[in-house]
Amino acid sequence: MDEDQVAQLIGGGLFAFLGVIILCALAVAAVTIAGMWKVFEKAGKPGWAAIIPIYSAIVLLEIAGRPLWWFFLFLIPLVNIVFIVLLYVDLAKSFGQGVGFALGLMFLGFVFFPILGFGSARYLGPAARFGPISPGTSNS
Repeated sequence: MDEDQVAQLIGGGLFAFLGVIILCALAVAAVTIAGMWKVFEKAGKPGWAAIIPIYSAIVLLEIAGRPLWWFFLFLIPLVNIVFIVLLYVDLAKSFGQGVGFALGLMFLGFVFFPILGFGSARYLGPAARFGPISPGTSNS
């Protein structure tokens, strides 16, 4: 086997490996988008908003009851981390979930968004506007 054949084998293997990585990333993205789509629909928002990057952040702010100007805080490095954590905590509370679920949404969104969207959780209203919401209660 000469150097060209070895290079082709290595290149082909690398190409196949990258293809698998890309397919896995696309599968994770599809599952996350499907979960967000259902979360948006449960909250009375259009599901297709989950596929529009900036608009989906604005819709998440509306669902959680946070002001729209918070979007600009997401653009400031380090400040955005604090406000994204607060947004996900309020999003979880809006569906009757706790801080642990909010951490799941932040770090394992591809698992927790489908659980929230396809599971039995109901949208209880924007948590930030009505204070803390305990599971099983409603603000009506």
